[in-house]
Amino acid sequence: MNECLFCRIAGGDIPAETVYENAQVLAFRDISPQAKSHVLIIPKQHLEGLNDLAGAKDDMLADLLRAAHEVAKVLQIDQTGYRLVSNCGKDAKQSVLHLHFHMLGGEALSERMV
Repeated sequence: MNECLFCRIAGGDIPAETVYENAQVLAFRDISPQAKSHVLIIPKQHLEGLNDLAGAKDDMLADLLRAAHEVAKVLQIDQTGYRLVSNCGKDAKQSVLHLHFHMLGGEALSERMV
């Protein structure tokens, strides 16, 4: 998956501001933030999106959700609230075909979805 932007970030080929990392998950700041705090949480294993979960191990999927909780604590938004969103497919405006979650917070968010 050398062409995949997020695989290249996870592999260290492209720099990113890491917020959290473990063996299976990487979280880094979005370069075009849509909120005061905007972090992308990705599996290091390439999966195209939520419709590609058949190829994923359950422990990695659990790590993604646990990572979201850890990222919220690192960003100090775990008590005030945050939004966790995954766009899936072209109609949802998924711009990078690698499973990822947007964590948004640090301010009062609008009711509009990202």
